[in-house]
Amino acid sequence: MKRVLFVCVENANRSQMAEAFARMLGGAAVEAYSAGSRPSGVINPKAIAAMAELGYDLAAHDSKSLDALPDIEFDFVATMGCGDACPFLSAHQRADWALPDPRDMTPEQYRGVRDDIRARVAAMLAALGVPPPA
Repeated sequence: MKRVLFVCVENANRSQMAEAFARMLGGAAVEAYSAGSRPSGVINPKAIAAMAELGYDLAAHDSKSLDALPDIEFDFVATMGCGDACPFLSAHQRADWALPDPRDMTPEQYRGVRDDIRARVAAMLAALGVPPPA
């Protein structure tokens, strides 16, 4: 099983969608987590709506801090826009995904960021050797 983590500032948009895609695309072969350097405590309704369009209930997620993560080594960690607030976390592979914060974007622009995240998660899972969903 591969353990993957996605970190952004609020844990309300990008990292939440990335966690959802890792779960959707990785299935039982992936243990996915997300967290924020300064979590908002809520999931953005735009993120919930964007993922609902793809059949995923993001409303079941919680916005959480880095302190809520288990003390484990991750196979992959992606940071997204948290800059200096992104901590060092133990991981075999790391990447900084330069994704704009979609919080204030139009629904169409938001979908563009969502679809970019899906493509990045799919490529990351393939690189880790996780087979695509059946």
